[in-house]
Amino acid sequence: MTSIPQPKPAASQLNRIKTFVDEHYLHPGKIPGAVTLVAQRGHILWCEAQGLRDVERNLPMERDTVFRIYSMTKPITSIAMMQLYEQGKFLLSDPVHKYIPSWRNLRVYKAGSHPDFETAPATSTMTIRDLMTHTSGLTYGFTERTEVDAAYRKLKLDGSTILTLDKLVDRLAELPLEFSPGSAWNYSVSTDVLGYLVERLSGQSLDTYFHEHIFAPLGMNETGFHVRPEQQERFAACYLHQPGDTMKLQDDPRRSRYLKPPRFLSGGGGLVSTTDDYFRFAQALCQGGEYQGQRIIGRKTLEFMRLNHLPGCNDLPALSIGGFSETPYAGSGFGLGFSVKTDVAKSATIGSEGEFGWGGLASTSFFVDPQEELVVIFMTQLMPSSSYPIRQQLRALVYGALA
Repeated sequence: MTSIPQPKPAASQLNRIKTFVDEHYLHPGKIPGAVTLVAQRGHILWCEAQGLRDVERNLPMERDTVFRIYSMTKPITSIAMMQLYEQGKFLLSDPVHKYIPSWRNLRVYKAGSHPDFETAPATSTMTIRDLMTHTSGLTYGFTERTEVDAAYRKLKLDGSTILTLDKLVDRLAELPLEFSPGSAWNYSVSTDVLGYLVERLSGQSLDTYFHEHIFAPLGMNETGFHVRPEQQERFAACYLHQPGDTMKLQDDPRRSRYLKPPRFLSGGGGLVSTTDDYFRFAQALCQGGEYQGQRIIGRKTLEFMRLNHLPGCNDLPALSIGGFSETPYAGSGFGLGFSVKTDVAKSATIGSEGEFGWGGLASTSFFVDPQEELVVIFMTQLMPSSSYPIRQQLRALVYGALA
């Protein structure tokens, strides 16, 4: 029986990405540089490094540039947690206080400001699934929306040089939730708490667990919680968006805190990585949990993670309390660790139902389309990720090149 060859996007069509990024983002000085990777059916079809990794030193962006991936750490932590689920270490319906006893009697914010909050008992018990879906009632300090997130900023719970996972969990026990668990969606430090649980359930530090169970099996030799000495020359500068579509240096790679191992191992946003390293992880997700003969998660477990786990199978607009997200709300649900496209038309962005992925604060992003066996990774270093609609534009360029 003769097999029918599968069509591939033409290189000339994918080269539109390079032209678009040059004309709309690099030449106007909106972003410093970028690396974009497109793969289909397990093969890298197109990968291009453009612009500069360090504007002040005029150093070119290269394919092996090291990036702060921020919240693209979250899917890795979620996979680690579900590896432990496969070992029978917990159930998603388990109350979080089973593993963190100080969280047994959590309360919800009613009025006041830190430390004088008026609270009421939560009407539901926080479960591990609530942590994995960001329906826990926790928040982030940087959202600057409520008195609760103001307390997070005051206590530096989004990360500081003195914070540890133990301190995070202890301090969160003393603060009210934004809402009762399971009643709404709010992007939060939930995945940092999952990192704490990975340590408690596995008996290993988070960095050791990641290395042994995800990075080493996949050959992700460039990924970790700090930039090693041999990587420092390839480490990108990070920039902050300014009014007028300009940017200024936010983190100098020669003086960055990432040059030293951190005390706080943030499962929610602490990793650095390269385009090719993250491709190995994303490709494993595209192939049902396996890459080059190394399986990091079961096929059925991953299928389960890719379902929309929001209460009532709602999408984000129905449940979000209006905070920050790394994905447009419309047409998206949330699985166990990443957003899931549930309605292509409603999303107003080309794609496929079941597409999943996430992004990072410095505008990095990835998505996996199981229907098209497609993986796309975009790396740059501009904060915040809401500065420009480049993620949606990239989807139009990539899908428009598919035969």
